Amino acid sequence: QVQVVESGGGLVQPGGSLRLSCTASGFTFSNYVMYWYRQAPGKEREFVAGIIGTGGYANYVDSVKGRFTISRDNDKNTVFLQMNNLKPEDTAVYFCSARGGSPIHQYWGQGTQVTVSS
Repeated sequence: QVQVVESGGGLVQPGGSLRLSCTASGFTFSNYVMYWYRQAPGKEREFVAGIIGTGGYANYVDSVKGRFTISRDNDKNTVFLQMNNLKPEDTAVYFCSARGGSPIHQYWGQGTQVTVSS
């Protein structure tokens, strides 16, 4: 049974930091590309960051470059999103996703709320 579970969301002031975690099970974690997406109220879900199975390459949406860092620990089946210098426009539900397998499929977590407000 596949499970993808996010944690670490919350309320933070502008300029603050949060670290999101996503722990997965039920598939070979190291073979999957892991992603973070987010969805703000009234907006479509958007890509935030992705990291390949080895952790050797990651990419980001332009709006978070230099502020967010994605990383993974394959021994713990966990992917992280370190978010620094948070802005009100980062407020959203953040989703973790795993993509891989044959045929390719994509698993999603339930999301964790991040609110940036003073």
